[in-house]
Amino acid sequence: MKKNVTDSFVSLGHWPSAGSFGLNTDILATNPINLSVVLGVLIFFGKGVLSDLLDNRKQKILNTIRNSEELRRGAVEQLEKAHTRLRKVEMEADQYRVNGYSEIERDKLNWINSTYRFLEKLESSKNETILFEQERVINQVRQRVFQQALQGALGTLNSCLNNELHLRTISANIAMFGVMKELTD
Repeated sequence: MKKNVTDSFVSLGHWPSAGSFGLNTDILATNPINLSVVLGVLIFFGKGVLSDLLDNRKQKILNTIRNSEELRRGAVEQLEKAHTRLRKVEMEADQYRVNGYSEIERDKLNWINSTYRFLEKLESSKNETILFEQERVINQVRQRVFQQALQGALGTLNSCLNNELHLRTISANIAMFGVMKELTD
């Protein structure tokens, strides 16, 4: 006779109560019974423990998600602040760059103007020095020409004048001075 699993459960109710306690060696008949008893005990007693474990795990996961969301929000805020600061620093850098270029150009123009003024003063000083040297040379030439003319005139007078002419010239000059003195008195 062939037994199936449902027959084993049904036959539990038909066991003789008088008897002895024995070992059933029929594996196919006893395994489902043992498994169903163990599962029933586990479900009955372990239901609360398993539920508590699952609830605790659920709470930890939810707390972790909440903490992660808060950290993400904080990171997003810090990122936005960093972006704002970066834009501000970039604007300041651009301003410094523009001011720096303007200052460099201003310094360059000031240097060029200063150099131009210095060159103008140098040119003016050069021209004044040239004029001064020209006047000095002209005066030297005049003095030499005058000295040479005077020496030439004296040489001509000395060669042309003899003692008699010389004495007459001196006498005429003395007479002329005498007349001039009488007129002024």
